[in-house]
Amino acid sequence: MSTINFRSLQRANQRKTVGLLAGMAALITVVVFAALTYFGKGGIGIVPVAFGVAMLMVWGSYYSSDSLVMTMTGAHLLQYDDNPKLFDLVHEMTIASGIKMPKVAVVQDSAPNAFATGRNEDHAVIAFTTGILDVMDREELQGVIAHEMAHVKNRDTLVSAIAATTAGAIAMLSDMLMRVMWFTGSGRDRENNDNGGNPLAMIASLVVLLLAPLAAVLLRSAISRRREALADATAVAFTRNPAGLRQALEVLQRDTTVVHKRSTAVAHVWIESPLDSSSVSKLFATHPPLEERIALLRQMEANPSTNQ
Repeated sequence: MSTINFRSLQRANQRKTVGLLAGMAALITVVVFAALTYFGKGGIGIVPVAFGVAMLMVWGSYYSSDSLVMTMTGAHLLQYDDNPKLFDLVHEMTIASGIKMPKVAVVQDSAPNAFATGRNEDHAVIAFTTGILDVMDREELQGVIAHEMAHVKNRDTLVSAIAATTAGAIAMLSDMLMRVMWFTGSGRDRENNDNGGNPLAMIASLVVLLLAPLAAVLLRSAISRRREALADATAVAFTRNPAGLRQALEVLQRDTTVVHKRSTAVAHVWIESPLDSSSVSKLFATHPPLEERIALLRQMEANPSTNQ
């Protein structure tokens, strides 16, 4: 097996993320163009209105993403005196990563898992289940914290929020426009026929509006997978100890329990997806397979110079 340079892996994942986000922007453009083509000049006013409503609703969720994720996962904030050892370990990683001290939270759940959320460093929260605090030793937990710190450092929480909210906006926009088509279709059809509307273009536009939400979900999942791989690589740069994170992922791999609150809306924030991997297509998976992540970390252990 060839050696992996984690610095190169970081750069490659960053480039691919930019490309995927560009694809998301292009998809929005295609949806708007398809809507304009379908409705014609007479219904052009509904498109910016629908788009504006969708973006306002979804971006409102983005600005409160940290509190929404905390609520949906059942996490609650800790104070230093609640767990001094955990706070000290998190503080060590803030020094290594060069970011501000995030808020620390806990989820009362026996399944080992952890996540980071917040749109920037000032709103960052790193949360741990009680299960992960019980089963992992200091070295393993350090790897997990470094991974979550990497998400904050790499602005993954922002990128993931943009991807999720944009996918949501596309889904809402498509749904709203489809409903408008359903209720105003006959009148619009007469207008388009009178004006010589192109039926093939109208059919193509309808297909775009139907498939756009699926395409957005695929792009969102691909972005999430790339950011997970990037966080693993960045965590190694913080700790200089790939064994810690590798052992932590092996603990997660051996444990078959999943967190109780495993909504698909927040599945991407956890260090390990809480969804049943056997029932999720690789195209829709929010995380790379654990065995792939572990294999990359093993390569790093065997070739320490690749992280220089």
